[in-house]
Amino acid sequence: MKKTNIVLLDDHEIFLKGLENLLSNQGGLNLVGVFTEGHELLKAIHDLTIDLFLLDLQLADMTAEHLITSIKDIKPCTPILYLTMLRGVRIKRRIEKLGANGYILKDASVKKLLEAIEVVSGGKDFYYDEESEEEEKLNTVTFPVNKIQEILSKRELEILKLVCAEYSSAEIGEKLFLSTGTVDTHRRNILVKLGVNNTVGLVKFAIQNSLINDE
Repeated sequence: MKKTNIVLLDDHEIFLKGLENLLSNQGGLNLVGVFTEGHELLKAIHDLTIDLFLLDLQLADMTAEHLITSIKDIKPCTPILYLTMLRGVRIKRRIEKLGANGYILKDASVKKLLEAIEVVSGGKDFYYDEESEEEEKLNTVTFPVNKIQEILSKRELEILKLVCAEYSSAEIGEKLFLSTGTVDTHRRNILVKLGVNNTVGLVKFAIQNSLINDE
């Protein structure tokens, strides 16, 4: 039986190592590349035979949009399954817009992960979220408990809370000793990471994840 050749990319090294060990012990899977940076992956994939890309949605060195566009230029027919800690209908829509074949939550069961790999490598899409029905009602984004800090940096969390407290970029910059331009860059990055469109979305996210109260 032909094995499924997988390229794995995640910039959280502890998580990556655990996932690498897990997949390496599956008889039908073959890891042909394991990377911590998008640029490393793009340099290597020309010479690899790949049946599936298993990619972290949030990378430090490049955006998901940049990475998937570059991958599709090189391997246009190879399916892409995203790994993420993000939940919610907005995330599903973002991944669909990217042109990927689905996503699996990082805290999903091993059984579900292997199911997702089988489905996507077989040419179908896979979107799994055990809280999807509730999230559709909320139309927002929630995170697994205690994992928000793995998505947003300490500085981004500070800025998010100040934005929700109605501080302007100039006021935030003065408070944190940053330029207004730097604050605006952080704000844009936060919007992208959380999959929301504006300040209202940030406030909804912060309330939903108990970063602020709604009083």
